[in-house]
Amino acid sequence: MRSRRKLRFRLIVSFALFGFGLSALFAVAALNIRAKVEDQLVTASLQDEVDSLNAQVIADRTQIPHFNIVKAWTWSDRTIYKAPLNWQNLATGVHDITEVDPSGQTKHYKLAVRRKGGVINFLRYDVSRDELGKQQLLISVIGAVFLFGLLSLVLGLWLSRKVLKPVTELANRLRDFRKVGKAEPLAPYFADDEVGELAHALDEYSARLTAMVERDREFNSDVSHELRTPLAVIASTTELLQGSPDLTEKLSERLKRIERASRQATELIEALLLLSRAERRGPTRGETTEVGKVAADVIESQRPQVRGKPLMIELVVQDEAVSVNAPASVLSVALTNLIGNAIKYTLEGTVRVEVGDGRIEVIDTGPGIKPEDAERLFQRGVRGEGAGGSGAGLGLAIVRRLCELYGWDVSMRPRDDGNGAVACIKFS
Repeated sequence: MRSRRKLRFRLIVSFALFGFGLSALFAVAALNIRAKVEDQLVTASLQDEVDSLNAQVIADRTQIPHFNIVKAWTWSDRTIYKAPLNWQNLATGVHDITEVDPSGQTKHYKLAVRRKGGVINFLRYDVSRDELGKQQLLISVIGAVFLFGLLSLVLGLWLSRKVLKPVTELANRLRDFRKVGKAEPLAPYFADDEVGELAHALDEYSARLTAMVERDREFNSDVSHELRTPLAVIASTTELLQGSPDLTEKLSERLKRIERASRQATELIEALLLLSRAERRGPTRGETTEVGKVAADVIESQRPQVRGKPLMIELVVQDEAVSVNAPASVLSVALTNLIGNAIKYTLEGTVRVEVGDGRIEVIDTGPGIKPEDAERLFQRGVRGEGAGGSGAGLGLAIVRRLCELYGWDVSMRPRDDGNGAVACIKFS
């Protein structure tokens, strides 16, 4: 999952971590270099001193030099047994020795040994006296690391504000435009840099998008106007013909079918216009539509699709009070697609439409659907298995968009017995 932190926050944290890490790395390197250099210097100095001591003792055994920082011992090959046991077999050189004294304290020291001319010299340098200095240095270095880390954080705050100021201003202007709903040119407010180029690109994209939307609106308005005119002529002519006294029953039924078809076309145009406006919420204009009545009208308009198939269409209204605050045309288009699909895919059996409990369900005895394909059927261009004819797979996609516009929940699922499918619209 991608991070939702603000860009400035991530920049500040990155800068602070970089400063802290770099300071810590420098401190560790400095401590290691200091320890190695100190060890080398002490070792070299002790070796030089013990060599000098050995030479002086060999030259004049009565004159034993005195040292303040180190302690010196001189034995011969015959008296070496007087030296501490762990010293007696040490070779010439500088040795790091750690031992525990009788009081239980651990001592760490460097011991320089020189064997020459039957004389064995020892110089001991107490390393523990440097431990306090090392601790103080370590505390100072840790304090410096945290100080530089804090300085990096403060510097990151200041730099992020300066560096991201154009980006923040661009984001604020885009946010304001989104609230107002009207875009203004962005490029004049920014310098000729990367952010200015981004603002210029957004202006060009906004201009193209606005022109495209405007063309679509004009096209939708023109198409709806041009289609409403012939539909109105068809509806008025059909109404006049139905009033003819010498009209036969067969012709009357055909005229009713024409009237229903023209009404469905008008409702479909209204629904598509609602979707083309891209509104967040569908307009209601104070209309209250009875679901059961619209379902009955849709069923009657879809009966000619049965075409002699052994298929029964049933309407069961369990609750006549089920209604929605939406135009009847919107609900009619949604139900026409659901009921029409059920009739098309069901070769025999029943298509049952149930209204009640704040919902409407269309239950068929067709081939059914797979549970994993239920949600995919609402995508544009997706058709069910065994679909015939020249359909484009847009019906259920239109139903989903209409339901989302009015806050309804539409779903598909297989029947419990596996024979057929259930389409459901929940209104609450």
